[in-house]
Amino acid sequence: MSIVFDRDAVECFRFVDCGFDAATGVARLVYAFDDGPHLVETVTVPGAPFALDAARAAAAEQALRLLHLVAGVSYYKAAVPDEIRIDGYAIDDDTAAFLEDVYLHGLGEFAYRNGLDLHGRIAFPRTAGDGTDGNNPAEVLGLRRHALVAIGGGKDSLVSIEALRAAGIEQTVSWIGGSQLIAACAARTGLPTLNIGRQLAAELFEYNRQGAYNGHIPVTAINSAILAFAAVLLGVDQVVFSNERSASYGSLIEGTGEVNHQWSKGWAFEQAFAAHLRRHVAADLRYYSLLRPLSELAVARQFAKIDRYDAHFSSCNRNFHLLGERPTSRWCGVCPKCHFVFLALAPFMPKPRLVGIFGRNLLDDAAQVPGFDALMEYRDHKPFECVGEARESRAAMAALAARPEWREDAVVTRFRDEILPQIDAGELGIAPLLVPDPEHDIPEAVWSRLHAHFAA
Repeated sequence: MSIVFDRDAVECFRFVDCGFDAATGVARLVYAFDDGPHLVETVTVPGAPFALDAARAAAAEQALRLLHLVAGVSYYKAAVPDEIRIDGYAIDDDTAAFLEDVYLHGLGEFAYRNGLDLHGRIAFPRTAGDGTDGNNPAEVLGLRRHALVAIGGGKDSLVSIEALRAAGIEQTVSWIGGSQLIAACAARTGLPTLNIGRQLAAELFEYNRQGAYNGHIPVTAINSAILAFAAVLLGVDQVVFSNERSASYGSLIEGTGEVNHQWSKGWAFEQAFAAHLRRHVAADLRYYSLLRPLSELAVARQFAKIDRYDAHFSSCNRNFHLLGERPTSRWCGVCPKCHFVFLALAPFMPKPRLVGIFGRNLLDDAAQVPGFDALMEYRDHKPFECVGEARESRAAMAALAARPEWREDAVVTRFRDEILPQIDAGELGIAPLLVPDPEHDIPEAVWSRLHAHFAA
């Protein structure tokens, strides 16, 4: 029988059940709209069978529930009904408030693009007394010192991986899904790898074809929950991402306010998620972003010191698809990510090397002017993409405008003649943007080894 989905008729979104088979490493996350068919997502963690003692089994169950609740955002967004129900277990007020934040802010761009107002609409049911409330804090599990480091195939995660390697910290390079590009980058590191499988419910794609709401979701929040679950199963004490400080700043939309495409990469999410894990899953499980103290330009400067990934990395989102299509080239050359990465690396990398990576000089193409204008927030807002702050783009462009090898390129020339005279010279220095920020949650034992590395 064919599935009929009417988003406007849906009244309730249900978290039906979740379970984990330690013998196979497969977790099942089950959802439904009203009394409709069960939507079953699977997450497969390599390394089965898993032998867990009682304390770690309890922590794994809490991590699995957290994953179930966070990953539900992929399905909830299809209809955004007024009622949310959790059938299989209860959550306390702290967990409900955390989830409401994740759904509201993580779906900010989705809501803006679909003309929806989610404020006051997302309400998770609160029922304490199941062991997840603040009166029963998580135990210390005695996890071993080891980092699961998320790799995305771009420059940021590679900077983190090489920094941890330089500091002598044991790590496993980890990713979710079947991207061949990420797999190639991970193999290039020469480190142990962990490729976790994630299979969304097939019905979701059918719902999309029938007019379900669709759009951007907080993918980093979901991936964070998957890696936290894996960390408990594997008995390791750190989950490490590579989100720099500009991830905390959104796009300022006239008449709407700030909408942050990468909210779940930001500092507010990192703090809340890390605290939730320590309180509800394992007191000695640390979640943090290694690059939080750095600007995008500081990350680009670090990446420019490494050349082993030039032929392997890509930050171009057109190469990353949920269904894992094979990319025909690593850089499209026209999207905001391509524009920003090219611009950010240009002040720190010899021009022939950078042009060789991208296959062409993006700054000598007048057709690219609008894209670079948006990065600088000149007559446009910051793109809905994971790109740096406008002041970073302006500072990078100003640096290039002063260099003979770049200053005659079409985009740089136009910046020098038209935009530069309108900007306060005091805003344009790169050096202040390279200073590490004290606001981060990196464990002292790690930061003490890396501070000098990043400052160099």
